[in-house]
Amino acid sequence: MRRTERFPVSGANSLWHVYKTVPFWKVVRNFIVIQMARYTPFLGLKNWMYRTFLRMKVGEHTSFALMVMLDVMFPEKIYVGRNTVIGYNTTILAHEYLIKEYRLGNVEIGDEVMIGANSTILPGVKIGDQAIVSAGTLVHKDVPNGAFVGGNPMRVIYTKEELAERRKDDVIYGVMNK
Repeated sequence: MRRTERFPVSGANSLWHVYKTVPFWKVVRNFIVIQMARYTPFLGLKNWMYRTFLRMKVGEHTSFALMVMLDVMFPEKIYVGRNTVIGYNTTILAHEYLIKEYRLGNVEIGDEVMIGANSTILPGVKIGDQAIVSAGTLVHKDVPNGAFVGGNPMRVIYTKEELAERRKDDVIYGVMNK
């Protein structure tokens, strides 16, 4: 179960209430920063922009690939650990605007995580340390430490233990020693 806080609305769908939930100028500033960062090839500059202007927590040596799209309304709810790679064109959301309510939830991405290209991470999920998220995955629930997950809907392909055993077999049979 994702950890989101729910806020009911009445009348028009929740997106019509957006500027009651987040200031207009905050969204404008965040949009400009995110768009500039999406195209910059300088990883250090990108991380500095996220920390300074978006108030995100970003670990040392973390890499956001080209075109990563962060939540434009609540980027401060995104936490990324150290030495993590966020793949090309990945979307990380901390909000959901629905018909009768909107939801907010922190996104926590651990240390040394690999997120494949074109993945989408929904609000309220935690991705554990050293996890691997396959390209094109919809992350709609927590990912255990060290697990390899993929698909839509996301499922665990290998647990941390199964992945360790597989890697051990690769070394034994010379696959990784070439």
